[in-house]
Amino acid sequence: MIKVSKIEYYLPESVLTNTDLEKEFPEWSSERIKEKIGITQRHISSENETVLDLAIKSSEKLFENYERNNIDFILFCTQSPDYFLPTTACILQDKLGLRKNIGAMDFNLGCSGFVYGLAFAKGLVAAGIAQSILLVTSETYTKHINPKDKGNRSIFGDASASAIIEKVENAGDYKFCLGTDGSGAENLIVKKGAFRTDFELNPENEFNPENLYMNGPEIFNFTIENIPGLVKETMEVNGLTMEDIDYFVFHQANSFMLNYLRKKIRIPAEKFYIDMEKTGNTVSATIPIALKNMMDKGLLKEGNKILLAGFGVGYSWGATILEI
Repeated sequence: MIKVSKIEYYLPESVLTNTDLEKEFPEWSSERIKEKIGITQRHISSENETVLDLAIKSSEKLFENYERNNIDFILFCTQSPDYFLPTTACILQDKLGLRKNIGAMDFNLGCSGFVYGLAFAKGLVAAGIAQSILLVTSETYTKHINPKDKGNRSIFGDASASAIIEKVENAGDYKFCLGTDGSGAENLIVKKGAFRTDFELNPENEFNPENLYMNGPEIFNFTIENIPGLVKETMEVNGLTMEDIDYFVFHQANSFMLNYLRKKIRIPAEKFYIDMEKTGNTVSATIPIALKNMMDKGLLKEGNKILLAGFGVGYSWGATILEI
C-alpha cells in the first residue's frame, strides 16, 4: 500500500567528538565512550539553528531528484519545534515552496516517531487523503542538555531526515504494532518550557528543569522488558518468521542496548544493522538515517523485508515491516 521511495538527511556542521568531551571531562576516556555506547562523534546544531532549518536542508536534498509539486501532505515529527504555535509543518510548506492545497501537521514523538509517521502515512493513503507524503523527523535535543551533563552529551546528536512515502499498488500491506505507557514519562523528560510548569531561566550551567533529564537504567529496563515482545508480535501479526526478515533496524539508542536486545531476541548479527558511530542518537531521525546509509552502501535489494522498531521517550514504542 505504501513505499518509502526516497530518504535524505542533513547533519549540522558543528561536530562534538569524544576527544572534545575528554578535554572537558578528563575523568572520561574517548575510547571508553566508543566502547560503551558505540559513538565517536555527534553533530550539534548551532545556537540559531532550529529543527525547521535542518528540515529545509534535508528536504531540499530530496527535491533535487523528486518533483515537489507531487507532495500532498507533510508530517513533521519533532519534540523541539520552533514554536508552540504555529505548526512547524506549516512553515516548512512555505519555505519549500510546496502547493497550498496540501495538508500539514506536527506530531510530538521521540524515538518511535518514524514508525508512527509511517503509520499515519498509511492511514492517509488508505483514506484517500494523500498519495505522496513528506515525512520529516527533525530533532535538536542537544539544546536541552546541560553543559555539565556528560552522559547525555555523549549520547545525543542533532539531525533531520526527510522521506517520501508514496502510495503503490503492489506493495505489501504490513500491519503495525504500537504501544504506550505514560507511567514512564518522568524517566525521559524536559520538565519546564511548556504550560504545565512556568518557564524560568536559571543560572547558567546549573542543572534545572529546562534541561533534558534521562533515567538511563529505567529506560534500559523499559526497553528490555517491552521490545522483545514487540518484535515477536510484529512478526506474528504479519505472518512472518525470523528467517523471512532480511534486516532488523531498531532505533539507534546506543550500541550496548542494541547488542543486548539482539542477543536477547536471538537475531543473527548479520541481519542486525547498527549505525550511530558518526551521528550519535538523533532520536526520531535514527531509523531513516540508518536506512539511507544502508541504501547508499548497496545493502538493500528489491523485495527485502526490514523490521523497523522505534522505542523510548513517552514511553512510546512501535514496529512494522518495510518492504524495499
